[in-house]
Amino acid sequence: MLGDAYPAFVHSYEQEKKSALRVNTLKGTVGKFLKNSGFDGLKPVAWEQRGFYYDDGVLRAGKHPLHEAGAYYIQEPSAMAPAAYLEAKPHEKILDLCAAPGGKSTQIASYMENEGLLVCNEINFSRAKILSENIERMGIKNAIVTNETPQRLSELFIGYFDRILVDAPCSGEGMFRKNEEAVKEWSPENVRLCAERQEEILACADGMLRAGGRLVYSTCTFAPEENERVIAGFLEAHPDYMLLDVYKYEGMSSGNPEWVGWGMTDKEASADLSASLGCSLGALKRTIRLFPHLLEGEGHYVAALQKGGEVPDAYRGILANGIQKGIKPKEIKELLEFAEDALNVGLFDEKEECILRFGEQLYLMPRGMPSVDRLKALRAGLHLGTLKKNRFEPSHALALALKPDEVKRTYALSDDEAAAFINGQVINAAAGTTMEKGWCLMLYNGYSLGWGKFAGQLIKNHYPKGLRK
Repeated sequence: MLGDAYPAFVHSYEQEKKSALRVNTLKGTVGKFLKNSGFDGLKPVAWEQRGFYYDDGVLRAGKHPLHEAGAYYIQEPSAMAPAAYLEAKPHEKILDLCAAPGGKSTQIASYMENEGLLVCNEINFSRAKILSENIERMGIKNAIVTNETPQRLSELFIGYFDRILVDAPCSGEGMFRKNEEAVKEWSPENVRLCAERQEEILACADGMLRAGGRLVYSTCTFAPEENERVIAGFLEAHPDYMLLDVYKYEGMSSGNPEWVGWGMTDKEASADLSASLGCSLGALKRTIRLFPHLLEGEGHYVAALQKGGEVPDAYRGILANGIQKGIKPKEIKELLEFAEDALNVGLFDEKEECILRFGEQLYLMPRGMPSVDRLKALRAGLHLGTLKKNRFEPSHALALALKPDEVKRTYALSDDEAAAFINGQVINAAAGTTMEKGWCLMLYNGYSLGWGKFAGQLIKNHYPKGLRK
């Protein structure tokens, strides 16, 4: 496939992988992060304005308090490309169909600015739980996390979404340098199985995308069977789609039409395939290949497609489940008492039916949220907290979704105090600290890290036990 470039490709696997993080602009600007984080030597990722390479040998990014605060997400640099090409916007309805562990979902959410609806789906339950935890850590308010098959979702959402990302399960060839397990799990049979699955997932995505909507397909493999061939087959079966001629950054390559028949042992079958797909082959040059010997990142493939047609401004699509009915905040006096005591900002309209109650758990629903009655939903909007006897206890998710100026009481943690707080220790407030008793947002370098409860000079620790380190 690579010809003369193959030695350079092989040599790239003798080099260390590149590490990168993506600043979470839901919690502050890139400028704020660069000023307050103290991280040195960050280098921009060209295709994601919020992305930066860092030296993994110097910065322990996964162990830093700002990571726990959701100030950034550690994400492989090439993996930032698909969501960037989705070009999500506020107030849209967007589906991330194969979303775990959440890098691309949280990236999409940053573009949406907590406005609109983001559905993040993962078919594997344990991975869906990790996805839900990352949605929480990044302070995302407008997302629901589902644990469904693409087929099931396609029965409930018909022509509904403005944009869909299909980061398809694949054979993982592009991750061989990063993940040794991907090497062990690879086989020619798995490549073929993945291609069949990808075709099924794309067919489901088509039914959920409105006319004129954008579909981005991506994999982290080199196999043409899962890349050019899948897209060529999809275009042949769905002639109302066109491949978008998107900008390619330095180091990115074009998809190769000649690779559509690659790997087929029967040359005549390969020729027949190319002939049958001839109408769409030339357009494959509009797709994108990311190779590790040409840029600082792992192997990826990206195709940005647009569905034909237009919809009227008032178009909403079909929700087989209908809209979720909620309750009004004014009906929950404990919640209102907490908001009056602890918050400077109105999280909700007291008369709007925007609260979803699961037992004693309260969620703030995104506007127009689809009903979850027939959905396996792990998270339905922003988890506000828990109703207990005569009181409301705010959730860790709410703390991570709030900014310092949105609460009445805050406490700025030092480096040592932040480590102690994450470890679950009670904090002795610094000398001279004066504050009314009550819920207090604990801050580190200007980012919310969790809840404390101030009483005297002691701040009781409400950092979740399951997250303590």
